[in-house]
Amino acid sequence: MVTIDDLVVRSRAGVHRPGPAEAHRAVSEGALLVDIRPAAQRAREGGIPGALVIERNVLEWRLDPAGSHHIEEASDHDVHWIVVCSEGYASSLAAASLRELGLHRATDLDGGFVAWAAAGLPTLSADTGLA
Repeated sequence: MVTIDDLVVRSRAGVHRPGPAEAHRAVSEGALLVDIRPAAQRAREGGIPGALVIERNVLEWRLDPAGSHHIEEASDHDVHWIVVCSEGYASSLAAASLRELGLHRATDLDGGFVAWAAAGLPTLSADTGLA
């Protein structure tokens, strides 16, 4: 029997997961942050300026460049996606799913939004102006 912890470990195997500072640099070099947290969680915790907000339940449809419902930024399989959740667990599973679609540069933010905010990187207030 496989547990959720087993799935998280498997999804991270052999994958580089950038920490907040490295992810921030990667964005300045063209990587795209994708915030998959539900609206209620973003409202409670805050957001990251410039991150694409795509909730988990539609993520693969929006980022698969071969799909009929992809977003404009999903132009090809070489896009560098960095998936963000609250603490970096759900995002690991989501990034693994994206890699299964051939999005070989998909990864996730180690520590999630909580680590990003703790590192003092730019955030949107939880009570004002979420994207």
